[in-house]
Amino acid sequence: MSVGRAAFLAAMRQVAATVTVVTTDGPAGLAGATVSAFTSLTADPPSVLVCLRSDSRIARSVAENRSFCVNVLSEDAVGIARAFAMPSPDDPAARFTSLGAIRDEMGPILPRATAFSCALTERMIHGSHAICIGTVARLTIAGEKPLTYLSGDYHIVRPHKE
Repeated sequence: MSVGRAAFLAAMRQVAATVTVVTTDGPAGLAGATVSAFTSLTADPPSVLVCLRSDSRIARSVAENRSFCVNVLSEDAVGIARAFAMPSPDDPAARFTSLGAIRDEMGPILPRATAFSCALTERMIHGSHAICIGTVARLTIAGEKPLTYLSGDYHIVRPHKE
């Protein structure tokens, strides 16, 4: 038994998600995409999980490159989130041209992002998505408040004052 797609999507719109851009570089080339399905998996070994649409350029590139970098965007990076949410251009490197990204062998690190540079250790397909597990090889801790996505719009995080 399963719930309907529309009901599931409506419920998921009520779940706040940190906005990330997954990047990769290697034999399959440079690629990047905005992703909200990201979470820590385990601390032993330090690992994260991302879900990528299995028929996307980013999913194919991550699979071939065997690496990826999850960039947790800062709260003022809405423009970057929107740019990487658009369909991939013919030249995926064009998205990175004016960003000032730091080159990393796992994938570019975006400005002011907390980044998890990962070796792809496992990949499985479930429905329309590839579930990619990465062992974290390097961290870049920016110390910025993250951009979030909820109910079809971007939001900022603020502490609850009692």
